[in-house]
Amino acid sequence: MVTDVARDRIDKASRLWTLATAGLSLMPLLLQLPGGLALAIVTAALLATAVAWRKPMPAGLRLLLALVVVAAVLWKMEFRLGRDTGCALLAAMIAIKPSETSTLRDARSMVGFALFAPFSAFLLDQGPMTMLLGLLAVLCALVALQRLAAVESSSLAGSPSAAQQLLAVGKLVGIGLPLVLTVFWLFPRLGSPLWGIPGRALGRPGLSDQMTPGGWLDMMADDRPAMRVEFFGPAPSQQQMYWRGPVLWDFDGRSWTQPRWIRGLPAKPIDTGNTRWDYQIEFEPTDRRQLVALDLPMSAPAGSFLSSDYGLYAASPLSALTRWRLQSSPPTRFQPQLEATLRQHALALPAGYNPRTLALARQWRSETGDDDAALVRRALAWVTSDFAYTLDTPLPGRDGVDEFLFDQKQGYCQHFSSSFVVLMRAAGIPSRVVTGFAGGVRNSIGGYWVVRNMDAHAWAEVWLPERGWVRVDPTAAVAPERIYDTLEDRLTAGSGALGQLDRLGDFSDWMRRGWNDLVLGFNADRQQRLLQSFGIEHLGGSRLGMLLGVFAMLALAWMGWLLARGERQRDPLLRAWHRLDRRYARLGLQRQPDEPALRWAERVARERPEAAGTLVSLSRRFAAARYARGVGDAALLNDLRRHRP
Repeated sequence: MVTDVARDRIDKASRLWTLATAGLSLMPLLLQLPGGLALAIVTAALLATAVAWRKPMPAGLRLLLALVVVAAVLWKMEFRLGRDTGCALLAAMIAIKPSETSTLRDARSMVGFALFAPFSAFLLDQGPMTMLLGLLAVLCALVALQRLAAVESSSLAGSPSAAQQLLAVGKLVGIGLPLVLTVFWLFPRLGSPLWGIPGRALGRPGLSDQMTPGGWLDMMADDRPAMRVEFFGPAPSQQQMYWRGPVLWDFDGRSWTQPRWIRGLPAKPIDTGNTRWDYQIEFEPTDRRQLVALDLPMSAPAGSFLSSDYGLYAASPLSALTRWRLQSSPPTRFQPQLEATLRQHALALPAGYNPRTLALARQWRSETGDDDAALVRRALAWVTSDFAYTLDTPLPGRDGVDEFLFDQKQGYCQHFSSSFVVLMRAAGIPSRVVTGFAGGVRNSIGGYWVVRNMDAHAWAEVWLPERGWVRVDPTAAVAPERIYDTLEDRLTAGSGALGQLDRLGDFSDWMRRGWNDLVLGFNADRQQRLLQSFGIEHLGGSRLGMLLGVFAMLALAWMGWLLARGERQRDPLLRAWHRLDRRYARLGLQRQPDEPALRWAERVARERPEAAGTLVSLSRRFAAARYARGVGDAALLNDLRRHRP
């Protein structure tokens, strides 16, 4: 007899399966956390596993380790609570769980606890990689639980191999997959969630209503997609792709910000030409409300609004993948009448900053007279002749514009746009900084455009009489031979076979877009259109309850049929016995559902004496092989298959 103590031990292979489950479960979650924090959690997991491999870590040491890990996570997340902070704490607790795992009960607890990680990862990312890693974790958990059950029943000697266990788990998943897909497509979806989830503690990359020196470098070094654009009809040239975002008016000598009251002013109609661009933008989540559109959007789509400076804002935070259908047209005149309040804000400069820039602006004004357009052209010519583009620039001092214009004369879009607007304002020309994205990359497979975070850009708008606001991009005025260091150069440095990499990147992004369209974009509206093909025009009230009831009955019937079918097909001996029963049923001698095998054989023998000996013998052998402990009958299976009444 095996003692409880012996049964409760966990062998090496079972421990490895348990640890593999924890590792696979953590992987999709760690990929969504900051790199330094993810590395620290992995280190803690390896340390806890190594120290507690032979025996559990002492309780006091485990408590100390837990406190250190929790403190490290909170410190890294800057003591801000949110979705990512909670997910990081969960990952840290799973990472140190091996420090107390030595018995079957501990192992089961660890497997169950670890499965929270891939589900939590979906709070941060719903991409295909997260789904794939989550499925692998679930499959590994099922194999681990099978292994632990075999250990507990002391039947490891006769248990299936790892390959057989994986095959069995794969069959279970294959059986359940049709039900899962049916539920995904047809289970009633609500237009809005029943409950909310906390926001993120760490913001995602995205445009903001503030521009500070050096503040964009992290975003401009991020080559992940910010949005994907599909044009319906002609597309603009790449040089015309200015994706308008927040417009910044206020300057304090160092940073540019957008006044909140600007958003509350209504947008006035603009004069547009004959050019029209019709397109759809698919935004990646940013947790902000800021949208972008080609310069300039003609109207705001449903669920958004235009500010007076034609910034586009969503009514709710963009915490999930969203799609917006837009039309844009380049303006011929953009607000040719400037209100006094807006003119005052577009000319304001902080006192006591950048004296050399102010002096130069006064000099140019005296030399050009009232010709604002000539003054703008003179500034752009200066940029072309004397300035260079590079990312390698020091942070500015107190008079950052003076340092850039007269000392450094090199920088990137933040430096050029900010300094240009200050120079224009000092010369009496209303100006403002516009932020957004510039350009994009066309996906050669899908035919759509990808705008990345690294395409973030800042340019200027100046107000000219009769024309209104006019876009001026001083960064684009830099002579090509003076472009020394760009993000594209840094990303492609040292990479060979660039064309092949681009092709692979196009295919990967095309697959991600397909996932977004097929899975993430399947919302209540699309489900309603799907249900309309079945005659359900509106899903609500009694129809919703009826559909839920139908799903419940179908699910119960499906699972019941699978359980019965699985029991019939799991044992070849039982299958052969059932086939024997069906042969006698053709003679009207079938076995009753509540009739034991031997009793049935004796009843048949009374009615058909010529079959008494063979059937009774087979029934006794079947009962012994099926239910008696330690009884084997290698020939029984073939005898059952060959017997005919």
